[in-house]
Amino acid sequence: MLTVVRVHLPSDIPIVGCELTPYVLLRRFDATVTTDDVLETSPLDGHFLRYKWYRVHSDKNVAVCSIHPSETATIQCVGCTKARVPIPKSYHCTSKCFSDAWQHHRALHDRAANAVNENGNEEDEVFGRFNSSVSSSASSASLTNGYAAPMYPASIKNGSETWFEVGRSKTYTPTADDIGHVLKFECSVVDAVTKLPVGQVNTLLTNRVITAPSPVPRRVIRVDGMGHLDLDRRMTSLGTFTVMSYNVLSETCASNELYNYCPPWALSWPYRRQNLLREIVGYCADIICLQEVQNDHYEEFFAPELDKHGYNGLFKRKTTEVSSGNTIDGCATFFRRDRFSHVKKYEVEFNKAAQSLTDAMIPTIQKKTALNRLVKDNVALIVVLETKVNNQPVDNLGKRQLLCVANTHVHVQQDLKDVKLWQVHTLLKGLEKIAQSADIPMLVCGDFNSVPGSAPHSLLAMGKVDPSHPDLTVDPLNILRPHSKLVHQLPLVSAYSSFARTAGLPFEQHKRRLDGGTNEPLFTSVTRDFVGTLDYIFYTADSLVVDSLLELLDEESLRKDTALPSPGWSSDHIALLAGFRCCKSKSRH
Repeated sequence: MLTVVRVHLPSDIPIVGCELTPYVLLRRFDATVTTDDVLETSPLDGHFLRYKWYRVHSDKNVAVCSIHPSETATIQCVGCTKARVPIPKSYHCTSKCFSDAWQHHRALHDRAANAVNENGNEEDEVFGRFNSSVSSSASSASLTNGYAAPMYPASIKNGSETWFEVGRSKTYTPTADDIGHVLKFECSVVDAVTKLPVGQVNTLLTNRVITAPSPVPRRVIRVDGMGHLDLDRRMTSLGTFTVMSYNVLSETCASNELYNYCPPWALSWPYRRQNLLREIVGYCADIICLQEVQNDHYEEFFAPELDKHGYNGLFKRKTTEVSSGNTIDGCATFFRRDRFSHVKKYEVEFNKAAQSLTDAMIPTIQKKTALNRLVKDNVALIVVLETKVNNQPVDNLGKRQLLCVANTHVHVQQDLKDVKLWQVHTLLKGLEKIAQSADIPMLVCGDFNSVPGSAPHSLLAMGKVDPSHPDLTVDPLNILRPHSKLVHQLPLVSAYSSFARTAGLPFEQHKRRLDGGTNEPLFTSVTRDFVGTLDYIFYTADSLVVDSLLELLDEESLRKDTALPSPGWSSDHIALLAGFRCCKSKSRH
């Protein structure tokens, strides 16, 4: 007979809008085990599985801590009620919890006080952008959880609790109606003929359903001193566009061991994917460059979800000399199909370049050692786009308006400085070949795993590497010699260095978040063991001008959750976004 061996949830704290999928281990009649679902339409050994989800209403109303959602609240901030902050955000489990969170919590009061718009709708203004996607998913959850709401049977009274059936499929997506309530999952083996349960009903209870945390929205800052832009205001003028670069932290890399300071529920992929999507869509970028996108996540999540928001996508997964499987990550580039059309795609596989390099330069006896050092599966995706206006190609005196966007993720290992520099140099040489064929504006985005002032950063930003640079001492294969070859002719400038060139009091806060020596952000990645900049957006300064930048975050605000990722920010990197205007290009030839 079919029996249920084990039922559990990867995370027992459910979040509104984040799908719950229990792990169900079955034992077949022949004693083998499986995690495959057994539907009524395809019974196994004459049996199938029946699922039910319940919302548990207790006669006792219990408030939940806004900071530690698994804890019961014991104190409430009176100031929140006066400031008209949403009530769930006013609860804390202990006085220490409230004290530790006070600086961030006080910002809720200030934001609520300043957010009264003409219609008097405070909450939409304060929390609307980050919660909008959740609201839409929550409103449709009654249809995705197995039945429309009116079809559920009457409630079940069990002592001081009342159970309301909310779903009849294996998965369930909590809705706004579930906030503050425990969910109950039932799984039973059912006889395919009699339709009656057989054996014990397996159940599990979750913690109370919570809403997704709402981090303080990041503003887009005009670097011409004209104030900040509304993220929802689309820039549609000819030759003006925005670009985002974001390492989204792949599921395979987001281990509880590595990020044990992040609550397991906030580290789970079902939660992070929704939080990442809310953030990405909220920035309204015209071009999106993502790194560490798993192959299966691109196909099953990012591509279909961003398609709903008007984006087309291209993907290049890492090569498979070192690792294999459907969870290999890669680089994904998306663009608004009403703003751009895809003209051409170039795929850079550094493994192939390594093979060509060793064939040309390395003695046969050393080739295996050389390939072991150089072959790391990293890739770059280069996309040539054509500008559209009113969903039609632009014809400027008979000349197409093209844009070249490079998206890469350079090797992470810090002691392989020669490999990092060689990968960046290889990418730049490929871009130079494209530039030689046409005067085309270029963007070079990605996670370069190289801090400001390192040799790869110097090559990108300065067009060369000083022969005395300490990184050049790490070159066991002599692939960086002669050092005079470590140059390129592209007029690349880092977008975020534009903050350093602004003047006036409003920009002082943003300048303080730059490194004074390199004019790069103080950090784009914050973990418990590392704080620094690894991500960049470079542009060709002879054809593009920076118009706006997404504001940087301060480390102190992130440290309230120890580091990244956190419940509010779902990657160990922060997103970068820059707005550009096209200018008349001087010939590079």
